[in-house]
Amino acid sequence: MLSRANPFDSNRTVMTKVLLATFFVVVVILPLVTMMTYLFKANAGAVVASPQFKTALSNSLVATVTATIISVVLAYMLALCVVRTQIRHKTVITVLITLPMLIPSVSHGMGLILLFGSNGLVTTTLGSSSSIYGFKGVVLGSVMYSFPVAYLMISDILKYQDYTPYEACKVLNITGLNRFHAVTLPYLRKPMISVFFATFTMIVTDYGVPLMIGGKFMTLPVLMYQEVIGLLDFGKGAVIGAFFLIPAVIAFILDQVNKDKAAATFTKKPFPIQVSSPMLVLSHSFCVLTILFVLLPVLSFIVLSVIKKYPINMAFTLDHIRKTMNTGGLQYLGNSLLIALLTSVVGTVLAFGVGYFSSRSKGRMSRFLHMVAITALAIPGLVLGLSYMLFFKGTFLYATFAILILVNTMHFFASPYLMAYNSFSKINTNLEAVAQTLGITKLLLIKDVFIPQMAGTILEMFSYFFVNSMMTISAVSFLATAANKPLSLMINLFQAQMVVEGAAFVSLTILAVNLIVKFIVYVLGKKLVSGRA
Repeated sequence: MLSRANPFDSNRTVMTKVLLATFFVVVVILPLVTMMTYLFKANAGAVVASPQFKTALSNSLVATVTATIISVVLAYMLALCVVRTQIRHKTVITVLITLPMLIPSVSHGMGLILLFGSNGLVTTTLGSSSSIYGFKGVVLGSVMYSFPVAYLMISDILKYQDYTPYEACKVLNITGLNRFHAVTLPYLRKPMISVFFATFTMIVTDYGVPLMIGGKFMTLPVLMYQEVIGLLDFGKGAVIGAFFLIPAVIAFILDQVNKDKAAATFTKKPFPIQVSSPMLVLSHSFCVLTILFVLLPVLSFIVLSVIKKYPINMAFTLDHIRKTMNTGGLQYLGNSLLIALLTSVVGTVLAFGVGYFSSRSKGRMSRFLHMVAITALAIPGLVLGLSYMLFFKGTFLYATFAILILVNTMHFFASPYLMAYNSFSKINTNLEAVAQTLGITKLLLIKDVFIPQMAGTILEMFSYFFVNSMMTISAVSFLATAANKPLSLMINLFQAQMVVEGAAFVSLTILAVNLIVKFIVYVLGKKLVSGRA
C-alpha cells in the first residue's frame, strides 16, 4: 500500500543525518583524539630514539616492502592467468586462492611453522636444517596473508581494461616494450599504486604473522602489542599507533584520488581471451602451484588436529579437539558467532542507512557522513583497538560484548559502506522526486524499491562483516575479557602454551564457519538472481 509523504520528512532526514554524524564522531574521531593525547603523556622523542623502536621500525619496513612487492607481483601474474586466458574452473580457482582471507593472519604464521619449522612436515620430510623463523618467515607469512586481497583488486582492474588502445597499437605496429610504456603502464600505474599501498598497510600493521613466526625479528606491531598488553604502557603504544596511521592515511588518500577516475572507466571492448595451448598449460601450472601454497597450511591444520603429538606420536586421536572444547572452545566459538552475527546485522543496517543518506541527498552533512564513514579505511585494527580501550575505559560499554561488536563494526565499516554507496549511486536519481510527487514516504521507497534492487549487495555486506569479525584479532585483542573472548584469540593462547595442535584446530574451525557462511550467501545470491530472471 502507498502512504502519503510526511510533511516533516525532510526535517527527520536532517535529524537522522545529525544523529549519524554525532555517532561517528563519538565512535571514530573522539577515540582517535584520545589516543593522540597520550602522545603528550609519553616522551615521544625518547620512544622514537630508542634502539628497540629503531630496530622494530627498520625490520617492519624491510619485511613489509619485500612482502608487498612479492604479493603484488604474484597477484598480478595470477590475475593475468585467470582473467586473460581460457583457463577452466575460474570460480573454483578464485575461491581456493582467496582461502587465506578466511582465517586469521596468526594462523598463516603457525601454518608455516607446522610446515617449515624445526620439526615441520616439509622440513623433516626433506631433512632440511634451515630455519623459517625471523625475516624469511615474516615475509612468507605476510605474502600468504595479503596476496589474495591484492589478487582480487588487480583482477577487478584487468576485467575492466579497454582493448581498443591495443588494437590501435597493432595498426601502428607498436609492440613489446613500446606498447607497455605507451598503453599498459599509464593505465595500471595509478590503480597499482593504490593496490601497493593497500597491501603495504595490511602487512605493516599486522602483528599475527610476526608474533607467531618472527622470533627475535621484532616488528612495530609486535612491539606495540607487547608494550600495551604486556607492560600496559599506553603512551608508548600511542606513539607506535601514530606511526601506523601514516601509511594508512597515504593509502586512503590515494584510494580517494583514484576512485573517481577508476569509476569513470568503461570497457568499450574487452580483451580477447588467450587460448594458445602453451599459455594455458603455463597458467594452469602456475595456478596449481599457488593453490598448493595456499592449501598446504590448511592441510597441516587438519593433520595436526587429529594426531597425538607431532612428530613424536603420529597416532590418530581426538584428544586435541576435546581439550580445546574443555578449555572453553565451545564458549569462545559461541562468543565469536554472537559477535559476528550481531556485527553483521548492526553493521549492514548502519552501512545501508549511511550509504543511503550520503548518496541520495546533498549538502554538507551528507559529505561529512561520507568522509567520516570511509575514515575507517585509514585506521588499522591495532590503532582502533587501543583508541577504544583508552576512550571507553571506565564506561558501561567497557569489557562487554557491545564494545567488541562496536569496534568490529567500525573496523570493517568502510568496505560495506562503499558497496552500499556505489549501489545507491547507480539507481535512478529521480526516484525520490517521483515518490514525493506520488506522496510515497522515503521509508516505503527504501522498503519496496531500494532493498529489493540491492538484495545481492546487502548479502555481500553481511558476509563481509561476518567473515572478518570471525577471524579478526588485532582490534579485539585489546578489549576482550575472559567472559567475552572470541575464538580467534585462543590461537594466541595456545601459541603461548606451545600447544600448536589446539591452535591448528581453532584455525580450522574458523575457516569452516566462514566457508559455510560464504556458501550460504552464494546460494542465497543465486536464488535472488534466478528469482528475477
